[in-house]
Amino acid sequence: MFLIASSEEGWGSLTETELNEAYGKIMSWWDDQTKAGRLLEGHQLKAPETATTVRNARDGSSSVTDGPYVEAKEMVGGYGIVEVADLDEAIALASSWPAPDTIEIRPLIDGPSM
Repeated sequence: MFLIASSEEGWGSLTETELNEAYGKIMSWWDDQTKAGRLLEGHQLKAPETATTVRNARDGSSSVTDGPYVEAKEMVGGYGIVEVADLDEAIALASSWPAPDTIEIRPLIDGPSM
C-alpha cells in the first residue's frame, strides 16, 4: 500500500497552471499503473480540515473532534493499493511518482484482519 503524503505549503505555492500540470502528470501515472495491473485501487483524500477524529478510551468512552488527529507539516493526501513482486519493485514504482510528495510503502496484512 502506498500512503501519499504532501506538504500543504508545497502545493499551496503552485500557480493554477502548475497545479493543472502536476495533476495531469499524476493522472497519467495513475492511468499507466492501472493499465499495467500494478495499481489495484486508490483514492485522493479531501483536505485535513474536513477530517473528524474519534478517540476511543480504555473505559469505553469516546470523544469526537473536528479536524485531523495530529498537526503535522505533511498530510496524507491519498493512498494506492499496488500489486508488485517485492519491495524493490514497490520502491521503483514509488520513485516514479510524478509529484514532489512522500510515498510511504506498507505491506497489507495477509489473511483476516481486525
